[in-house]
Amino acid sequence: MSRTRSRRRPHRPKRNWLLQMALAVFSVVLAILVWAALARHFAPSSNTALTRFDAIIVLGHPADSDGNPTPLQLSVVTEAVQEYERGVAPRLILTGGAVANQYVEARVMARIAEAQGVPASAVFVEPRARDTIQNACYAVHILRNHGWRSAEVVSNPSQLPRAGLILSHLPLEWRTHAAPLFAPESVFEHDSAAALETLKTARYLLYARRTENCQP
Repeated sequence: MSRTRSRRRPHRPKRNWLLQMALAVFSVVLAILVWAALARHFAPSSNTALTRFDAIIVLGHPADSDGNPTPLQLSVVTEAVQEYERGVAPRLILTGGAVANQYVEARVMARIAEAQGVPASAVFVEPRARDTIQNACYAVHILRNHGWRSAEVVSNPSQLPRAGLILSHLPLEWRTHAAPLFAPESVFEHDSAAALETLKTARYLLYARRTENCQP
């Protein structure tokens, strides 16, 4: 009996260790997501009381695989054109490169704006940006190169809180303006868009705001 006992090895609680590790990882991820959600909730929507601006910036959204405008593109550009017609600004800056497919987002959106009556002389295309940080940064380059200092920034409601966080670090007088969707979102679409934007906001807060630092 004593010989059998002497051969036994101490029991290692592997399962407890793995459970503690999983809980720790879950807690960290949850804390990051809560941070991102709070940042979105309290994100600024403007830094000025201006009601007239030098330009209207339309953030990039991809066309479909055939190069045709998507409903989201149509909604944001149409709203920007209506703001232009209301006299909010005398020109549009459309920003976005060929990110999701071969079609340059800004050029597709420029075609929409011109088809809706905006003269080509009032449409400025920024075709390089590959994310929202670059949308804002390259648009500010255009503004500064022309001596313009203010802009209204138009996009869909879910993107604008993150855009506000980005814009708050740029040398610009600005406000955001949400474009209403042409068709109401389902609960799934709304929740999916909010979840994706929360993840993108977390990415921005954790490292993108430093690694993709904009220097207009």
